[in-house]
Amino acid sequence: MSLFEIDLFRNEHACQSPLDYQYRNEILRLEESEERRNRRIFTYTDFDRYTNTEEHSKMVTTSAKEPPSYLTKRMSHVHCRRQESRVMEGKIPKSRIINWEPTEEFVRSNHVLSTPVQTMYIMGDLGPYGKQGHREDEYILCTIKMDSNGVLSIKPDFSDSKAVYRIETEGEKRDLWFYTINNVSVDVQPEEQNREKNLFKDLYNRHKEYLTTLVGNEFETPPPGFLQVFVNGEVVSAHGFEYDNLYVHFFLELPDDWTCPLNQQLSGVTQTCATKVDDQENVAYFSYPFNFEMSVRSEDQPEGLLQWPMLYFGVYSRDFWQRYRIEGYGYLSIPDSPGSYTKECQTWRPVLPGSTAEMWRFFVGGALELEDMTYICIPSTFKGDKLSRFGFRTETTGNVTFKFHCMQQCRTFLDSTMARKQSQNVLDRMGGFTHQATFHSVLAAFGQAQHRMHEAREKLSKDLLHTSAVVESDSTT
Repeated sequence: MSLFEIDLFRNEHACQSPLDYQYRNEILRLEESEERRNRRIFTYTDFDRYTNTEEHSKMVTTSAKEPPSYLTKRMSHVHCRRQESRVMEGKIPKSRIINWEPTEEFVRSNHVLSTPVQTMYIMGDLGPYGKQGHREDEYILCTIKMDSNGVLSIKPDFSDSKAVYRIETEGEKRDLWFYTINNVSVDVQPEEQNREKNLFKDLYNRHKEYLTTLVGNEFETPPPGFLQVFVNGEVVSAHGFEYDNLYVHFFLELPDDWTCPLNQQLSGVTQTCATKVDDQENVAYFSYPFNFEMSVRSEDQPEGLLQWPMLYFGVYSRDFWQRYRIEGYGYLSIPDSPGSYTKECQTWRPVLPGSTAEMWRFFVGGALELEDMTYICIPSTFKGDKLSRFGFRTETTGNVTFKFHCMQQCRTFLDSTMARKQSQNVLDRMGGFTHQATFHSVLAAFGQAQHRMHEAREKLSKDLLHTSAVVESDSTT
């Protein structure tokens, strides 16, 4: 207890709380016993009448003219002990953890980091001899904090063999004080360390058992004969479009044999994003995440005829006058194999012949839009054998980049007794040899054959030129 507190609480009228009366009784008992008073070193705790003003004046930046904002003022109070103290029950606050309908005032008052902390300041009365007991001569020597997680922090740290801390007082006579902070606690014996380790080990095991009772030991598996597909995707970026302020509207089309949970959303709209110049192109970075969960019964599908879900999307723009324009359409097939994929899709938009439609698009906004977005690939209402788009005019626009992280779950993958051939057949049904994969493989083979024919033509033309040159030289001779 400091000399300032002794002089303060000696007067009964200065006592306001039960703690103040307790200090007064201790002071009276100390005067009756005539014990040695503490004159230089004392402490302040959470419930004392002391506030560290330096924690209130913290600035967010290094600017000396920075006006403190509302959040800055709120965050400065986090380090005050009276703001940090909370009544706790088993480390769980008594207030509601989740507020589903927060008000604006609630959001403003809770938009700060507040971890319950107990603080003790080790103070030093550095006033001149014979003139001690003044509040302005009290300086902080060390700050000790203990948070609700059991983490103890000491500032400044313990002194080593050479480190010495210094404090220069203010006032008419500027004194320079040197001091050290040493850890004089008794080292823990090995028996006590082992006892503490066993105690924590038992505590962790009980907590693990408690979590196991909540979660369970069995991993959730799909029904027999079903394949579950989990897709965590991201609309990464879009570039090469005519107008700024882009957003993407996408939706997933499930074939007839596929199902999804009732609460699963199969569509989404990204935020409107302004473009910026990146490598001489105007690029809009969305980084918009989405996820899909779907399943299909593989046993009812003929081998190699399983249709895979398709992702359709449209890119739109919005200007300052709230005019909307379609910038392009595109579609992607969900990858039929587990793993991570990055796909870039070229888009197009419908156009009309002549300049009237483009002038309408520039001045008024709006343009030709597809009534059924599945018309990008194969319309959902198409039932024939041949699909003709003769006379449908389009214009190539920009590109959109997607990321897919796909996972597949099926009991067939866990059955170790199943032969490798049967497992391969199941994987084939899951899309390994779908029409689309076969079509891509045919295109790849056709491209390789065309490349070989081109090389053969170039070689043949070189040989013919060389032969004609030799014949010409012989005739000249």
